[in-house]
Amino acid sequence: MDTGSDGPKNRPDRKFVLDVTVPARGREVTDALRLGWDSRVGRAMPLSSGTTGADGYRVRIDHAKVDDAIIERLYSELPTDGAGRDFTRHDDRIVLHMVRRGGWRFIGPDHTVTVPAGQFLVRRPDSSRRFQAAPRTQTRIIALPAAYFRPGIGDRDMVGPSDSAEVRLLVAHTRMVEAMLDDLAPEGVRAARAALVELARGVLTRSIDADEPLLAPALIQAARDVVESLLTHPDLSPPVVARELNVSVRTLHRAFAGTPESVTGYIRRRRLERARLELAAHDSVSEIAARWQFTDSSHFARAFRNRYGQTPTQFARSIQAEPDAHGNSG
Repeated sequence: MDTGSDGPKNRPDRKFVLDVTVPARGREVTDALRLGWDSRVGRAMPLSSGTTGADGYRVRIDHAKVDDAIIERLYSELPTDGAGRDFTRHDDRIVLHMVRRGGWRFIGPDHTVTVPAGQFLVRRPDSSRRFQAAPRTQTRIIALPAAYFRPGIGDRDMVGPSDSAEVRLLVAHTRMVEAMLDDLAPEGVRAARAALVELARGVLTRSIDADEPLLAPALIQAARDVVESLLTHPDLSPPVVARELNVSVRTLHRAFAGTPESVTGYIRRRRLERARLELAAHDSVSEIAARWQFTDSSHFARAFRNRYGQTPTQFARSIQAEPDAHGNSG
C-alpha cells in the first residue's frame, strides 16, 4: 500500500496525496484505505465505510485544505459501494462533485441522484444515503461550510452541466489553488478561499460578478482553458472567449490588463507555439499556417519571424540540420 509522499516543500497541513493499491478484496481493501486516510487526515474527518466487489483495488485522493474549505480529486479504479458519511465528511458543509469520468449515484430513502460524466452535483452530506461510484470514476470534489450559502442551498440537491461558465471558472480557480497552495502565505490562503466561496456561490445562483477583482485570476485561467480548447477554431477571438464564459468582452479585457499580454496576444502566442512544434516534425509550412488560422503563408512567416527571429522555413531547416543521437544530420 502506498499512501503518498509530501515531497521536500509540500506542507502536510495543506496538501497530500493518498494513493492506495491493495491486491485484495472487500474488508481488506476498506481497512487498508482507512489506515492510510487516518494516518494522513486523522479521525477529525472520518472516512466513510465502503466496499468493492472484485480482487484488487486502487483509489487515489489528492487532498488540499484551503483554510476551512477542502478540494479533492478522487479516482476509484473499481466499482465502489459505500454508506454513511463521505470523503469530505463534515456535518455542516455543502459538497460539490464535478464528474469527469465514470459516475456517482447517491441513494436515499426518498430519491436517488445520478451524476454522470460531464455533470456536477451540489448536495448536503446525509448519513442516510448510500453512494456508488462507477469503475474508473474521476471526480473533483469541493467542500465548503454551508453557512456561506444560507439560505440558498437548504437540503436540496442541484445537478447541472460541468461545461457551464460558472463551473469552468470554479474549476480553473481550484486548479490554480492546488498548484500554488504550498507557496501561499496565510493571507493568500484566505484570499483563495474567499474566491472559492464566491465562485461556488456563482454555480448555485448561475451568476457570477465577473467584475469582482478577487475573481480575475480565475477568469484569466478559464479564458486560457477556453483558448486551448478552441485553438484551431477559425473564429476564435476575445468575443468568442467572453461568450463561452458568459462575461462581457470589456470584463475579459480588463482581467487580462494585469497580465503581460492581451487575449488576442495569448491566442497568437499559443498558435505560434503549436505551429513551431509541428515545424519540428517537418510538416508543410502552408499546411501549418492554414491549420493554425493564419491568413496565408506570408502572414504566418511574418508573425513567426517577429516572435522567433527566423522564418518558419529557416527554423525547419535548422531542425533538420541538427545531428541526431548518433551524430548524423537530419
